[in-house]
Amino acid sequence: MDFDAVLLPPRRARMIDQGFWHDRTINDDLDACLAACPDKLALTAVRVDSGETRRFTYRELAQMADRIAVGLSRLGVGRNDVVACQLPNWWQFTLTYLACSRIGAVINPLMHIFRERELSFMLKHGEAKVLIAPKSFRGFDFEAMVTGLQPSLPDLRRVVIVDGEGRNSFEALLSGPEWERAADAPDILTRNRPGPDDVTQLIYTSGTTGEPKGVMHSANTVMANIIPYAQRLQLDAEDVVLMASPMAHQTGFMYGLMMPIMLKASAVLQDIWAPQKAIELVRAEKVSFTMASTPFLTDLAKTVAESGLSVPTLRSFLCAGAPIPGPLVEQARAALGAKIVSAWGMTENGAVTLTQLDDDDERSFSSDGCPLPGVEVKVVDVEGNSLPAGEPGKLLLRACSNFGGYLRRPHLNGTDADDWFDTGDLARIDERGYIRITGRSKDVIIRGGENIPVVEIESLLYRHPAIAMAAIVAYPDDRLGERACAVVVPKPGQQVDLADIQAFMKAQKVAIQYIPERLIVRDAMPSTPSGKIQKFKLREMLQDDPS
Repeated sequence: MDFDAVLLPPRRARMIDQGFWHDRTINDDLDACLAACPDKLALTAVRVDSGETRRFTYRELAQMADRIAVGLSRLGVGRNDVVACQLPNWWQFTLTYLACSRIGAVINPLMHIFRERELSFMLKHGEAKVLIAPKSFRGFDFEAMVTGLQPSLPDLRRVVIVDGEGRNSFEALLSGPEWERAADAPDILTRNRPGPDDVTQLIYTSGTTGEPKGVMHSANTVMANIIPYAQRLQLDAEDVVLMASPMAHQTGFMYGLMMPIMLKASAVLQDIWAPQKAIELVRAEKVSFTMASTPFLTDLAKTVAESGLSVPTLRSFLCAGAPIPGPLVEQARAALGAKIVSAWGMTENGAVTLTQLDDDDERSFSSDGCPLPGVEVKVVDVEGNSLPAGEPGKLLLRACSNFGGYLRRPHLNGTDADDWFDTGDLARIDERGYIRITGRSKDVIIRGGENIPVVEIESLLYRHPAIAMAAIVAYPDDRLGERACAVVVPKPGQQVDLADIQAFMKAQKVAIQYIPERLIVRDAMPSTPSGKIQKFKLREMLQDDPS
């Protein structure tokens, strides 16, 4: 794969001079852990349904990373080849990334909610050579899905199944044989080590173009974010990080997979969100930090309050993905005893703004934080002129962690000659430099921290034989922040109901979380003279009638 990460070279010298790029990779940090604390517990991975727990010290982590790396090379994976990983928060996810980094391969994390429609585009666009998936998870047969897709993907040479049987299993191909002891292992593990500016991650994000965009990150860009993030939160080697947010999102990948290794800390992975289990893990593993979206915080605070089980080691909970309601901050502080930190970020940059640990609690529900070191933000009008404090406008940012570009979509990179990136969000900045996201100019709904690709779902609705016009808009939800409502105009003489739309979407193999959960049928759409649907009027209608 030839990666067109065109945004990296022009700013390298400046980032190095300013001390924001550290010219390290995860290999350097794992090797440092192996040298300094080989017998320290590095990773505890828990499967909620089965109760299975797997633990690794740093010595064992490095050994298994080498083993899987050589195994991947046996499958034909080499430098700049893409290894797609559609796994929950299992130890195999962490080890696959570390193994890819040993041999210069690029990991492509894929959310486990994705189905044929999303996967077929991403795997083809990213030219994935190997796909690693579970045999089954939460009752879904992933093995049948991915093996069914393989014939239509000419670049996909091998499908590897975790918990599988026979020659395609992860255990048989990668983690079982002692590949690290092979005579050629030392050469395989050293000859293609990536540099800090090589692409290390290809991760897809939903946008307004109707198709996902492949975000390219290097070690320098992700580490330029993780280091100041950990510093602001005062995290170090003594911390234990619980990660129940999917590692196929930047939240889980950067702060649950990479950050603990960079800190020489310990990580605890939870594959299915169950607040009672999270409480047990916090208490048993002495978890001090976690990060997740608002529904996780709601559930954890509620369960702690109802169960009477305290979480005394939990010092801070970083909440991102949607604004945090004020009462929730108060309830969570009382129940958990932990500092609630508000944050905002993007797949393209990682966390951009965070509140400070010494901020008043009010800051966590009235703002989305202030920029991390190495990040500048500004709010501009439609002409690009900077706006004064308090005035809402387009949010631009200039960050050391800004991505390398969208794979094969450089015209969508949204970064000008001065490195200002157009976030697509609307915001205001107060006199102290704290931002508040006020809306989105990009047409995406955030459901429980998961982006719903509105344009793509609308396109599918237009294929429904009974629908003449369609729009997807957000409506508020106390737990998930937002859900998706379909507003449709039927064709003359046709009728449509929610069950019919949901069945149609399922037949299109769309991720369950993307399917509209409410339907409004109208005789006509509010529109401009040119015929463009006025979605703000639809949103106002939903606000007036939230039922």
